[in-house]
Amino acid sequence: MRNSTALSLPGYVLMVCAALGLLARHALLATGIALTVQFVAVALMIWARLTFGLRSFRAVADPGVGQLVTSGPYRFLRHPIYAAVLYFMVAAAASHSDAANWLLVSTAVAGIVVRVIVEERLLTSRYPAYAAYILRTRRLIPFVW
Repeated sequence: MRNSTALSLPGYVLMVCAALGLLARHALLATGIALTVQFVAVALMIWARLTFGLRSFRAVADPGVGQLVTSGPYRFLRHPIYAAVLYFMVAAAASHSDAANWLLVSTAVAGIVVRVIVEERLLTSRYPAYAAYILRTRRLIPFVW
C-alpha cells in the first residue's frame, strides 16, 4: 500500500510541471470557445471540491478518514477534480495548438492516469463499496473512461 501511495507523487509532479510549462509558454489560458471549456472545468473543480468537503489535499494519494463520496459530480465521475484539470489543459492546448503544448498536455495526462490508478487501488482497499461504485461511474470522461 505504501509503495502505491509513493507512486502517486510522480503523477502529481508531472501534472504540475505540465501546467507550469504551459504557463511559461503563455499557453495556459485558452481563447475563444476553449475558454468556455476552461470555465466549465473550473466550475467542475469547485463543485467537486465543495462536495468533497474539508478533507485536505495531498500531493501523495491517501484516502485518509471519512466516508466514500458519491454525491455531486462524484455521481458521474470517480475523479472529477482530475477530469477538470484534464479538460482545462486540453482546452489550453487546443487554443494554442503546437507540438510543444500537446507534449505538455500529454505529460499531464500521464500524471493524471498514474494518480487515478494509484488512488483507485487505495480506494478499493479502503472502501468495500468502491467496487460497486466503479460499475456505475466513469473515471474521467463521461460514458468513455
